[in-house]
Amino acid sequence: MTLRKSALTEKVFVLGVDGLDPRYSTKRLREGKMPNLQKFIDAGSCREDLVLLGGHPTVTPPMWTTLATGCYANVHGITGFTRQGSDLDKAMPNFDSRNCKAEPIWNILADEGIKTCVFHWPGNAWPPTSDSENLFVCDGSTPGGLGMGAASLASEFMAVADIKIEEVTFAPSATADLDKACVIKADKSKTVENTADVLRNVKESTTLILSYKQGMGAACVEDLLSMALSPIQEPHGWSYEIPAGAREFTLLLSQGMIRRPGLILKNEKGIYDKVALYKNKKEAEPFVILEKGVIKGQIYDQVVVGDGVYKDVNYDMKAINIKEDGTHVEIYISNGVDMHADYIFKPASLFYELAENVGYVPASSAIGNHDPRLVTDCMLDVWNLQIDWQAEAIHYMIEKKDVKAIFSHMHNVDMQEHRFIRFMSEGDKGYREQYGAKEVEMYRKFLDDVYDQTDRYLGKFLHLLDEGWTIIITSDHAQVCPPHKPPLIGDMAVNVRVMQELGYTNLKKDENGNELPEIDWETTKAVAARECNIYINLKGRDPHGIVDPADKYELEEQIMTDLYGYKDKKTGHRIIALALRNKDAVLLGYGGSECGDICYWIAEGYNVDHADGLATTYGDCETSLSPIFVAAGSGIKKGFKTERWIRQIDVTPTIAALMNVRFPAQCEGAPVYQIFDQEF
Repeated sequence: MTLRKSALTEKVFVLGVDGLDPRYSTKRLREGKMPNLQKFIDAGSCREDLVLLGGHPTVTPPMWTTLATGCYANVHGITGFTRQGSDLDKAMPNFDSRNCKAEPIWNILADEGIKTCVFHWPGNAWPPTSDSENLFVCDGSTPGGLGMGAASLASEFMAVADIKIEEVTFAPSATADLDKACVIKADKSKTVENTADVLRNVKESTTLILSYKQGMGAACVEDLLSMALSPIQEPHGWSYEIPAGAREFTLLLSQGMIRRPGLILKNEKGIYDKVALYKNKKEAEPFVILEKGVIKGQIYDQVVVGDGVYKDVNYDMKAINIKEDGTHVEIYISNGVDMHADYIFKPASLFYELAENVGYVPASSAIGNHDPRLVTDCMLDVWNLQIDWQAEAIHYMIEKKDVKAIFSHMHNVDMQEHRFIRFMSEGDKGYREQYGAKEVEMYRKFLDDVYDQTDRYLGKFLHLLDEGWTIIITSDHAQVCPPHKPPLIGDMAVNVRVMQELGYTNLKKDENGNELPEIDWETTKAVAARECNIYINLKGRDPHGIVDPADKYELEEQIMTDLYGYKDKKTGHRIIALALRNKDAVLLGYGGSECGDICYWIAEGYNVDHADGLATTYGDCETSLSPIFVAAGSGIKKGFKTERWIRQIDVTPTIAALMNVRFPAQCEGAPVYQIFDQEF
């Protein structure tokens, strides 16, 4: 056998989908669903179970960074959704590439003269760390849809017009129940701030989790929608003749600072089924006409940001309900995305090039609560527009910019699952009831819809297999549906309760003995923070340290023993799967200077979505925390199943071997040579 001297492929495409679960995908395949994923499997190679052995923690920024660098979190240094701040209860977002200590594969490809596109990769991608003219980067500063964090200037909300509403008002964070919209009164004391320039204005913050409706537990049903309310009345003050029988209302944008007149229109049968929106009553043409039940994107208007400046934004809108008699209208309005967000593109001109040829960066959505109209009629439809735009934008990069390597990320699965996946199980009734959860069948239908949507997205790239591309379908982690009530430990911020019960974390109290949301550092020996970390409040290291370094080892031993002894009172099961000293966590690719003194993982069945469990964790309803791996195309065996455990760190060296370039400097993985169609 001779060493290979040429590449196995000249074009590689990493088709990443955040949260895509191999176990649930296998279930859908078994049911005859996800036909496009099945075609990739038939055309390529994977394990029988589709599993990619994931790293830790099972959360977005560290795992996408691992996929790009070929090394675990304790090497690249992105060890959680947040990074530790100046004190044990402080943290900040962890998406900045300048915090990464490892080299990404895309820099190497660009340096080799290969035109490479990084399309919204939320881990070590932004800001770009290479000046190569061969490297194109489209965002990556936050999860969600492209631009959802850094370029989102206004939050999604609902507009309701009704003949019973008395005045035009904007009610921030008003309700989760559309049926109550007509009786809402605006609270003038509430304000809604924009989310622009997230990465450039990152500051550390303190978040204590004291209840199930905070932290990851809040990433579902507790978010209240803002409501723009308007009476419906007879038209007046228009500068031209309007359609016969039209009714008038006012749409409030930008928390009520921008007013747009609207008309409810009836069809030739006398049924009201459309809404026309105008910039003002002097313009003869509406800037958009919304048909009942049809979402529409690329709607251009403005928003007023905090400094009083008007900025151009791109919206999605959908009239989800128009009563046939024209007495009631419900309109969903997406978040507004900056139409000048060239600051998250490299080169900046690429933003405007895509806007001209594909459309402006579209909205994303993270609403739902327990209302199927919001989940299916709004959130799912917004992501349908998002995946259509992203697929078209990627094809533009291939056809017009001649890119030969693509690293793409789509966040539709993870973002939508956070709204409902924990309610799919019949499990702990009390846990479900405290959130007001409905029948499990509804949530299971939601998830099936999301996976069908994802398969449609994957199908948009199938034809590339016939054009010489090698495509790797993968994810960073998945999400689980827990059968049991999760413990209040293991969240993204400082989760107080379990450590408080065990006597290691204490809160301050007021003069009446009531708890304050503030840690009492004088009596706190340790805190649980940032997914899987427990920090000892150590003298000489931490600002409020009380534990003598000489006592650290024994305290760690005591904490780990107590964690293993902490059990679910209903089942008698332990709630901690594994607890290790920092130095021992290297066995799982964790630990090191960026992690806590103790690293731990929640036991199977007690997880909240993801981030707190081992990558091999299972949940109810055939869910898991594992990422997925399927490879197909040039250089890959067809219809092949490998028994090898493919690790997350193996993806990057596999790409390097396929393209015949050097491995990144810190790479720890090895090529999955068993799936190559030539000896390696």
